[in-house]
Amino acid sequence: MKKSVFFGALAVAGAAATASAAATLDEVKSRGKLNCGVTTGVPGFAEPDANGEWQGFDVAVCRAVAAAVLGDSTAVEFVPTTGKTRFTALASGEIDMLARNTTWTFSRDVDLKFEFTGVNYYDGQGFMVPKDLGVSSAKDLDGATVCIQTGTTTELNLADFFRSNNISYEPVPIETGAEAVQQYIAGACDVYTTDASALAAQRANFESPDDHVLLPEIVSKEPLGPLVRHGDNEWADIVRWTLNALITAEELGVTSVNVEELAAGTENPEVNRLLGSEGDLGGMLGLEADWAKNAISVAGNYGEIFEKNIGASTPIGLARGLNAQWTNGGLIYSPPFR
Repeated sequence: MKKSVFFGALAVAGAAATASAAATLDEVKSRGKLNCGVTTGVPGFAEPDANGEWQGFDVAVCRAVAAAVLGDSTAVEFVPTTGKTRFTALASGEIDMLARNTTWTFSRDVDLKFEFTGVNYYDGQGFMVPKDLGVSSAKDLDGATVCIQTGTTTELNLADFFRSNNISYEPVPIETGAEAVQQYIAGACDVYTTDASALAAQRANFESPDDHVLLPEIVSKEPLGPLVRHGDNEWADIVRWTLNALITAEELGVTSVNVEELAAGTENPEVNRLLGSEGDLGGMLGLEADWAKNAISVAGNYGEIFEKNIGASTPIGLARGLNAQWTNGGLIYSPPFR
């Protein structure tokens, strides 16, 4: 009897999870748009342009998912979130996915009941100080005031770093990146700490970027990527494999320029499976055969998106580094499309 009750409970839980998974995809299709949580504004990653149109590296992921699911990259409602509000917005269903600088951690995955669907940027926490402070190492920051976003891994990493180096600091808590920059520029804190990519992005917008120094220490691992709610298995697959499609496209040489031509069929079976001229990968996701082609057509492959928004030729000026393809010594790697 106990076994019957146990397996019956599993069956009910499984049915509920399946219904929840189907509900997200169905709701997005019924609504006709994707609700995507983003940051309140980090140059190069996610911010509105002069016309109010959201642009950036993370924004491109949202648009790619919208194109894959709805065939329309503009069918996205961008919802700005802070370090404190992002998880509530996702858990409550206000947003369908979160694509902002959010670190994949054990507790967020397990305790907060979220599903990270991959890594689109490998980062680490750094420190920025005014050049005239005369500091060359984060270990020289004993007694410094530090601008820190609350509700983030950055806050916890900062405490760990100072404690392990037996030095002290005075936190200056802030809510958003924009507020942190304002406080830092105004001299309310000696140091601004967050993901190194965000520091580079914010500094690029300073009136005198060269007056500020990024210290050499990287004090954490910050694998950043999109996430959805636990139980949305079908929806998680869609977000996960859309990101993988962008990554695989770069590896296979599929670009925004040639994707339409290659979608007609090639001699490479994986390109054909990816773009829908062979097999039925789209059907397995509950999407059209050209889902990945649509996603790639929005802004190109992973490399194109990187270079356009945050690459070496942009004001952000980030090198690929760990975010190079695995074939070039980086960590960017997708499972095969087969």
